[in-house]
Amino acid sequence: MSDSLGRVVITSADGAWSGLCCDGGVRRWSEVPSTARDAAGALVSFVAGTGLYVANLYALIDKGTDVPMSTRLLVFGSVCLLTMLRRRMPVTAMIVGLVPLLIDIRLGPTVPVWILYGDLIYAAVLYSSRRTSRITMAVWSVFSGLIVILTLVRTGDLRAVSLALIVVFAFIATPLWWANSVRTHKEIAGAERARAQALTLVAELDRRAAIADERTTMARDLHDVIAGHLSAIAIQSEAALGVLARKNADPAVIGIMGSIRTNSVSALQEMRTMIGLLRSDGAAADEVAAPRRLAQLPILVDAARAAGIAVRVRENLGGTELPSAVDQAAYRIVQEALTNAMKHAPGQRVEIEVGPRDGELRVLVRNPMAAVAPAPTANGGPHRGLINMRERTAALGGNFSAGPDSGCWEVRAELPLATAGAS
Repeated sequence: MSDSLGRVVITSADGAWSGLCCDGGVRRWSEVPSTARDAAGALVSFVAGTGLYVANLYALIDKGTDVPMSTRLLVFGSVCLLTMLRRRMPVTAMIVGLVPLLIDIRLGPTVPVWILYGDLIYAAVLYSSRRTSRITMAVWSVFSGLIVILTLVRTGDLRAVSLALIVVFAFIATPLWWANSVRTHKEIAGAERARAQALTLVAELDRRAAIADERTTMARDLHDVIAGHLSAIAIQSEAALGVLARKNADPAVIGIMGSIRTNSVSALQEMRTMIGLLRSDGAAADEVAAPRRLAQLPILVDAARAAGIAVRVRENLGGTELPSAVDQAAYRIVQEALTNAMKHAPGQRVEIEVGPRDGELRVLVRNPMAAVAPAPTANGGPHRGLINMRERTAALGGNFSAGPDSGCWEVRAELPLATAGAS
């Protein structure tokens, strides 16, 4: 809505004032810096107190009615200035404020000065440390008692004692009680927030632990199932090699069978390494063999050649030190692409190119396409390998493409070197 001057007044859903601005922007009072809020409070207090002095509604007793207005405003203004330090230096402001307070008492105590000094007491209890807050409350409690006792001893007038009790209750005891109550509620709220955060953290840790346990269990079960098959392949291929050797079989057949055994044993070892990493922690995990990298690329190529695949490799790393994540991903992409080529285009020549260029590690695997499309495999067809390669590339922020090009099937991956430099 708009006020009488046509400005936009913004209120919150509960009706509390949020801000007043010409351009429709919203700025809550709590979002204003505390220094600016204290300065605004000091200015408003000075204006209100000046009104009390001008209206002659300031005196607590009859003493000091002949004191010049300028003197009163000077004393009151000094207390107003000290309220600007109520958050940053609360105890200092309270102690320094004793000077204008004692001057005001000497001239004749006035309501505006005592109200503002009560605010300094309130701030000293609320914004100082816990120990300082307790000391402040103890000191002012003793001082309040002394005020009443000294008034009784010096005057013996019950009216004066009653006035002293009113002053102590209104301007000392009430700020002390109020500040202590607010501080206690804030500490309770802070403790509840900390407890809620701790419970959230515990729940998150429990969730992660449960996920980790489930993944470990799944990986172990997967290992138990697949390891049996791989072990059977390794044993049977070893037996087949013995039979073929006794029968003087074709060397090509012996080579293929040897490649089958080598790959099955290698896969079994990699799976055991992976399970060892899942089960190990700390230094024990460091003792487990590291994942495959491009340094093992010749072993992969030799296995493919032993299986009867013609493979040509152009590696142009030139001693470039690759981030471990890029190194591992590049090896797995080449391995997956080479496996797909052997599966879906058997007998075709495969070309592999690996090398850095323009801040990226570029991987290219190319082979002529088969004349007949491969039959779908039991695990959902030939696309699972492409998905794996794409996910590995995307995880590093790289680019991946795979598809036909001039009668050949090309797999391209561009892995950024800079983004993975910390690996």
